[in-house]
Amino acid sequence: METKRFSYSAFLRGPSKILPSLDNSDVILERRDDEDLILMRAERFEAGTASLRIAARALAIVARRNVGLAEEVLAEELPWVTWLPDAERSECVRELLDHLIAGADTGELLPFGRALASWRSTAVVWSDPQLARELQGPFPGDGPEVPPPTSES
Repeated sequence: METKRFSYSAFLRGPSKILPSLDNSDVILERRDDEDLILMRAERFEAGTASLRIAARALAIVARRNVGLAEEVLAEELPWVTWLPDAERSECVRELLDHLIAGADTGELLPFGRALASWRSTAVVWSDPQLARELQGPFPGDGPEVPPPTSES
C-alpha cells in the first residue's frame, strides 16, 4: 500500500484536499515539534489489527509446540537473535511473543517495540565477546570519586 506524506499545517489549512488520499493510501502528517501522525481508514486499521492478532497467536502456538522452530522463524526475521546465547535466545523468543500477543490483543504495541529494541541491544553486546565479558563483571569497587559540579556564574 502506498503512503502519502503531508505537512500537518497543510492538513489544518485544508483537510478536504488531503482526506481524499485516504481512498487508496494511508497518510502521514509530518509535524515539526512532535511525532508524526498517521491517518487511515478504520477498515484498514481493523484489518491490520486482526491480522496481527491472528499472526501473533499462530506464532505463539508454534512456539509452544516447537520452541526450536519458533526461534528459527524469529532468527530468520531478526538475524541478530543468533548473537544471543542459547538460554537468552529462548527467553527472548518467549518475551517477544508474550509482548506481541498482548499488544495484538490490546492494540498497545509500545511494550513490544521497547522489548524488541532492548533485546536487539543485548544481542549487539553479545556480538562483541570482549564487551560481553567486561559487562558480566566482576566490577572492581565503586570506581573513582567524581567531584561535585561547580556552578558557573
